[in-house]
Amino acid sequence: MPKTEAEWKVISKEFNDKWNFPNCVGAFDGKHIELQAPIHSGTEYFNYKGFFSIVLFAVVDAHYNFIYASVGCQGRISDGGVFSHTTFRDCLRNNTMHLPPPTPLPGRTDKTPYVFVADDAFPLSKHIMKPYPGIQKKDSKERVFNYRLSRARRVSENAFGIISSVYRILQRPMLLKPEWATLVVLAVLYLHNYLRKSNSKSVYNPVGTFDSECSTTGEINPGHWRQSPSNQALVNIPRTSRRSTDEAQATRKEFADFFASPAGKLSFQQDK
Repeated sequence: MPKTEAEWKVISKEFNDKWNFPNCVGAFDGKHIELQAPIHSGTEYFNYKGFFSIVLFAVVDAHYNFIYASVGCQGRISDGGVFSHTTFRDCLRNNTMHLPPPTPLPGRTDKTPYVFVADDAFPLSKHIMKPYPGIQKKDSKERVFNYRLSRARRVSENAFGIISSVYRILQRPMLLKPEWATLVVLAVLYLHNYLRKSNSKSVYNPVGTFDSECSTTGEINPGHWRQSPSNQALVNIPRTSRRSTDEAQATRKEFADFFASPAGKLSFQQDK
């Protein structure tokens, strides 16, 4: 994981260049990884979907690389519990992650924190942006914000999709103790990052592997991994609603206003 402000700014620039989401330093998600029932574990690993699992929580950069991962939390623990058990949450909460100081979005004056994008399974905070709940009116700032956030979050969806379609051990219940399954999943993430950054990148992820987008219309061409029968191998953690602070809501509104402004608007966002 980045250790300095300069390293975080590199990731932020890549998110802005590739996904038009400034001040974004990562997309994160959590998935259940199925296990055969661990011996003498009772319901400790039994999750809300009705099978035994450990949980993978991970943060992905703009190029589909994993920059943080926490693996091994028992499947029965709620989504909020999974996040609260991570060192990532502690660093974010204690301001020891060395994120850059708040910076105005392009063409704006209010200083805005650097943020991670997530879905409804995670809490809204000044450093975590999630969608506005419910169905928003067409052409509203809230609806546009939800589209732009989901567009940036596509990197985590694709990264998880790739590992579930390529690494066959993730395609069926692991016949391993939880501690060994944890090591296997971490090995998968390291191999993914290694191959993404190696000379074998074009073999590991040939053209068409990831979702691609038309630069003028925003139309999405689904990545090859979506055609794999194993693309449901990793199961989402449940979504829940939580109260958020006024500061967090103000940060989300600032992004929504920016995406509706001439400086932040995409030509096709109203259609999407």
